[in-house]
Parts: sequence; C-alpha cells; structure tokens
Amino acid sequence: MAVINTGLLTKGLRSEFFDRFAATPVHFGELATRIPSTSDSETYKWLGTVPKMREWGTGRVAKGLRTESYSVENLKYESTIEVDRDEIADDQTGQIRVRIGELAQRAATHKDYLISQLLNNGGSAGFTGYDAAIYFGNAHQSGASGAQDNDLTSDVSDPNNATVAEFKMALKQAIASLMSFKDDQGEPAAIGATGLVCVVPPTMFFTALESINATVIGDTTNVLQGAARVVSMPWLTGAATWFLLKTDGVVRPFIFQDREPVEFTSLTESSEEGFTREKFLYGVRARYRLAYGYWQFAVRTVFV
Repeated sequence: MAVINTGLLTKGLRSEFFDRFAATPVHFGELATRIPSTSDSETYKWLGTVPKMREWGTGRVAKGLRTESYSVENLKYESTIEVDRDEIADDQTGQIRVRIGELAQRAATHKDYLISQLLNNGGSAGFTGYDAAIYFGNAHQSGASGAQDNDLTSDVSDPNNATVAEFKMALKQAIASLMSFKDDQGEPAAIGATGLVCVVPPTMFFTALESINATVIGDTTNVLQGAARVVSMPWLTGAATWFLLKTDGVVRPFIFQDREPVEFTSLTESSEEGFTREKFLYGVRARYRLAYGYWQFAVRTVFV
C-alpha cells in the first residue's frame, strides 16, 4: 500500500507543532509567576515575608520566614490522538494535519484553562491560598495585616447584563479594595494602581472594554480610562462574576510551577501500534501546576 506523505511522516511535523504552539495567544504568562520546579512538589514559605526598610540603628534585625507553608504538587498532563494508517494514505487535503495544529492549540491554552478553574472555584471550600483561607473570601489575616476581604459584590439592575456605568462603579470599588490590602508586615501589598487586568466572561467583554476605554460615560469624564486591560476567558462559568488582577508584582495572583515543558511525540509505522494495529499515535505530555499566589493581588466581584 502506497502511503501518501501528508507531512505527518516527516520530522517537519514537530517544528510545525511548536510553531503553532508558540503562535497561540495565551494569558497565563502575564497572570502567573513562573517558578522552575526540580522535584515532584515545591513548598513556599516565602510568600508575604519581606520586612520593610528600617533605620540601621544598632545593626541589622533579621526576620525569618513565617510559619505559613504552602505545598504544591506537580501534575502530569497529556493529550493524544490516534490516526488510522489508511486515513493517512487517503488524506489528500491535510485534514489530519489540521488536527495536529488543533492539538498544539489545546496544549498552549491549557494553562489559561487551569487559571480559569482557579478563578471559578476560588470562593469554594478547599480552594485556599498560602494563608490557608479561601482564596476569594473575607477571612484573610496574616501577621500584622488585620482582617481583609477580596470577595466583593456590586448592586446592578440586571446581574447578567450590567451596564457600562455599573461596571465602571464596580471597577472603582475593586481597585480601591485592592489598593488597601496589607501584607503580613502590615505594609501596603500593592504599590500603585498599575498592571491591572480585568478578567471577564465573554458575555461581559464589550461592557468591560467600553467601561475602561470610553472617554465619557453618562456625560461624565471617565477617570478610569486606560486603568486596566480586559481579558476574556471562555472557560469562566459565572455570567455575573469578574476578576481584577494585579500582574506587575514580583509574585502575581497565580504561580506557574514549571516542572517539565510540553513535549510532542509520535508512534508511527515503526512502532508496535503501527505494525500490529496500523494505528499511528501523536501526543503531547507535560508536568506542571497552576496554583494560587498572592490573594492580595486578586479581587472577585459578583454583580447582584
């Protein structure tokens, strides 16, 4: 049987996969701090531990790491497609090649998907930050911080269809809250209203975009013009829920624990699968974990 070379049997397929992988727009790199991992899990004791500058006086006063400990175990991920040898022989139009491109796209956006799940579940029991409190909640207290709340509500006429003016008011409230949070030293966690990103569901995208980019809203100059970027994530499940994140800190709202990068492999005609079953396998594999970072850099707002 003659096998028509669609490009699936050449070394060029690997580079094509990674070209598509690299060209896929993603957001996790902006929202998460990358931490290289060298073992099956990592423990973070340094979150919220840096003391403020003080007058020298009689000498240095060293402060150790706080007792809070946050362990994150790496997970392994994969995605594999099976292709019949006859399908490759008959594939005159490169349809299977398109599937490989989709595989690259899915692999590239997987970390964005995981961040979306952390956002979706951030107000639920069991989804806690380094301070052992629910990530979006009113029970955050560490060291000299005092009690703090990063889970807000905002009254609107229709929770599933807030107006531009209503989103603007909610954004002002969210920014004010984020700017008031303190770390465990009792110091402001966010220095400056910079690096702000509104993460919204698709149904809220244009409302948020207009709220931030409009010069005038309701016959009033929009003081929030350009205050934040808007990112829409299709995996967000709450139509009335959105998030404000600060992304220019040393530690961001999320941690990307990077153990083993995405790799692309294949089993073709020279493999046992290819010889006995005439099935070719193409797949990706990686080890990493997305976890919560600084809750002080994340505010959830629910329209009610």
